[in-house]
Amino acid sequence: MTSDAYPRWRFFPAFQPPPAWVHELTGIFTSSRLAIDSMVEHVKRMESNDVLRVLADGLETEMGFTVERGKKRLGRLPRPVFFGDEGSYLRTYEIDAFEPTNGIALEVEAGRATMGNAIYRDLIQGSLMVDARFLALAVPLEYRSQSGARLTREPSYAKP
Repeated sequence: MTSDAYPRWRFFPAFQPPPAWVHELTGIFTSSRLAIDSMVEHVKRMESNDVLRVLADGLETEMGFTVERGKKRLGRLPRPVFFGDEGSYLRTYEIDAFEPTNGIALEVEAGRATMGNAIYRDLIQGSLMVDARFLALAVPLEYRSQSGARLTREPSYAKP
């Protein structure tokens, strides 16, 4: 893969070829590159919710995802983890998007991806969700933050 490939991605387990849906999903990111590419200077820094908003229509219409549409109760997307009496949910995790046919849970992260260890939380939660067979975890190639005159660059995708 060349360094100008977009999006950069890797499928796990590494001993299996990626399923066909991976190319559909990365195609949605590719078609939105101008709006979401973290290596491009945007007027407003793209946060994870901004990126999800750009991708939402493509995820829903092209792949059948249900997408979180806001942080208020009605816009959230809870996924069950544990069930209690009469099948009630004892525990749920809120995720960014879910595709039920292939069981794809999608999380889009920004600065918290590696700096705040959000990817580790996502890995654990994704492994516990009912009906989730795959976790697609989107992180920026680079996350930039400004504190006064100091610009910090975090290579989220390439970080070991």
